[in-house]
Amino acid sequence: MTKSTMTLPRYLVLAVVAVTAPLGDTLLSVGMKQVGPVSLHHLSTLIHALAVPQVFLGIALLIGFFASYLASLSWADLTYVLPATSIGNVIVALLARFWRHEQISASRWLGILLITMAVGFVAQGPSYTEMEKPGAEQANSDSAALAPQERAS
Repeated sequence: MTKSTMTLPRYLVLAVVAVTAPLGDTLLSVGMKQVGPVSLHHLSTLIHALAVPQVFLGIALLIGFFASYLASLSWADLTYVLPATSIGNVIVALLARFWRHEQISASRWLGILLITMAVGFVAQGPSYTEMEKPGAEQANSDSAALAPQERAS
């Protein structure tokens, strides 16, 4: 049995999930390009990267993403939330192309188109699947088989 639990506020939370992650990732990319190459052997450089406004704002957006993501997982299936918010991959590509001026090949654009189409298929399905408890179906059929007087007693 499936039950739709999606409301306008919940769609807005999914939109926040879909937008904050790519925006946060893009800001991290911008900030880390300013910092320059970082080695994990020199972790102090990463700590200094927090002083770069784009890195700090990117982390703040990713914290917002994570909070929204956790909230959405509380009322929808993972198999709904993750694909429905994967439109963020498209947003990342658009930000990279038009803000970061990265070159995107035709095969990448084709992949982005396929992701967009897949998101459309998943988003139209139910957000939450409710499993019936084992034996509940048998109890329901037993109850239906009884005559009305037998059910009352």
